[in-house]
Amino acid sequence: MSALMTQPGRLAAVGQWMQRHGAVIRGIQWVVVAVYALLIIVPAAMPLPDDTAHLWNNLTLAAQFVFWGIWWPFVLLSMVMLGRVWCGVLCPEGALAEFASKFGRGRAIPHRMRWGGWPFVAFGLTTIYGQMVSVYQYPKAVLLVLGGSTFAAIVIGLLYGREKRVWCKYLCPVNGVFSLLARLAPFHYKVDEDAWRYSYKNGEHGHRVIPINCAPLVPLRNMKGAADCHMCGRCSGHRDAIALTWRAPSSEVVQLGDKKANAWDTALILYGLLGIAIGAFHWTASRWFVDLKMFFATWLVDHDITWPLDTNAPWFLFTHYPEQNDVFSWLDGTMVIGYIVATALVYGTALLLLLMGATRMLGRFRTVRLHHLTQGLIPIAGAGVFLGLSATTLSLLRAEHLSLWWASDLRIAILAIANLWSAWLAWLVTRRYTERIVARGLAMMWFIAALAVVDSAWWLMFWGWASK
Repeated sequence: MSALMTQPGRLAAVGQWMQRHGAVIRGIQWVVVAVYALLIIVPAAMPLPDDTAHLWNNLTLAAQFVFWGIWWPFVLLSMVMLGRVWCGVLCPEGALAEFASKFGRGRAIPHRMRWGGWPFVAFGLTTIYGQMVSVYQYPKAVLLVLGGSTFAAIVIGLLYGREKRVWCKYLCPVNGVFSLLARLAPFHYKVDEDAWRYSYKNGEHGHRVIPINCAPLVPLRNMKGAADCHMCGRCSGHRDAIALTWRAPSSEVVQLGDKKANAWDTALILYGLLGIAIGAFHWTASRWFVDLKMFFATWLVDHDITWPLDTNAPWFLFTHYPEQNDVFSWLDGTMVIGYIVATALVYGTALLLLLMGATRMLGRFRTVRLHHLTQGLIPIAGAGVFLGLSATTLSLLRAEHLSLWWASDLRIAILAIANLWSAWLAWLVTRRYTERIVARGLAMMWFIAALAVVDSAWWLMFWGWASK
């Protein structure tokens, strides 16, 4: 019998409890579904809040604070602290997709849906579109973006798989992000391969092995790491070979990063989390954005081209709320898209070149080393998105006249911890390819330069532009 099961420990016992109490977890999921539906549907049907509204007396502001001030920032944090427990235990979209799949047509998953680029493309398009319609500010935009994603998840569930989360596995806009962050979690469901083979002859405790349903379509026998596992607990104890187990937070990136390395993960880190996401957070604070917009607007007027300055775009294409004095012209909307894409290209390409330099210091250039080393940036990438989302948290609290003297120091602390974590991961990764201290030191100089480039983005947003 597996040592994982004969000496389970407290953490493994937690996994066993989750396995035995699946009905409780499903009940929790439906409670979250109800809260989620309330927060995205009801505010969209209500008038927009006026100047007298507060977080404690207006559902729209309360929902905005819950979604963008608490929900999403701390979902990201939970990936690093707990793995993808959010996905397996709390996510309303996943629960609805799996429920729909139970009664759907059960078709085979088409090959085009399995394309590895969907996590990057879905994240990029959703992030950019969310800025086009001001998803952080307006409930109709929330209903359109989040509700639209949930509707798509249900439709995919009705069409493909049987009691599976096909949407979560292949098309969810944040699946790729969650997969990256979960690689830093301090525990995972570990598979004992010897015990698995032993179960073929002896079963579980001498009894027949009962099949289980892995909704996120993880090949359990070959499961390594926490990137794809939804941490729902259903497989705990399966074949006396799977148990929830502690691990070093660096282990998955350092030990498995070369095996999992691929171009799409690199693109998501460099051009997604450290490119598109930065541009999405930047443009509202950017002095450069304002200067560029004024330049193009002046040029258009001087050349008697005025239609891009019209503000007749529908709200579901570009922000259009005249009663709030918040209306995008065609120029505004185009500038938002262009600024985000340009930011992604500049930051992503600069980081790629620096990481290529670091890779070359480790010996002959190999793309697998580049992809592996890029994973060292996961902590700083995740911290950046957390800080960007928490800016909404702080702006809502600031509107309530709360003292936020601590915010700047906290941001610096988060960035410092993330920088050190990323540097430590990179240092461990370099050891996988050479023992020469000089070569590793030179590689780290390039990597630290990449960290400085990332830090420059947050310095501009929180201190550089704010001080002018």
